[in-house]
Amino acid sequence: MKLTYLSKGLEDTYGFGYRLSNALSKGDIVCLTGQLGAGKTSMVKGIAKGLGVEEDVTSPTFTIVNEYYGRLPLYHFDVYRISMPEEMYEIGFEEYIYGEGVCVIEWADLIKDIIPQGSIWIDIRYLEEDERTIEIVAPEEKLAYIIEEMDR
Repeated sequence: MKLTYLSKGLEDTYGFGYRLSNALSKGDIVCLTGQLGAGKTSMVKGIAKGLGVEEDVTSPTFTIVNEYYGRLPLYHFDVYRISMPEEMYEIGFEEYIYGEGVCVIEWADLIKDIIPQGSIWIDIRYLEEDERTIEIVAPEEKLAYIIEEMDR
């Protein structure tokens, strides 16, 4: 199932991530795709805030993964520099995705072959100036819960 949302800017994208965090639970994997600078990291910052993370969230472009702790652990991946999906296993990817927290993966399309089915896919695309479309594809039961959170 799919949902499309219109974002009026990075603050709106952040707010979307914040509301989305209420629909996330242990074991959820959020796969972010979209153009460079479209707002993936802003969305992660909103998710982190919604999960109760107090630390400043930065993109782990060179470290691949950052761990944050709130009501649930947040494992924030940036796989932009990964050349082969198999490299993810060297950093313990399976321990994260089957761990106690929520995984959010920027540039997830680069490792789509190793992403478990049932993950939440979010694509962020520029429309014009600050406007973006946020398209979410998720299992029906998870999408229903996400829609409920977005309507609050």
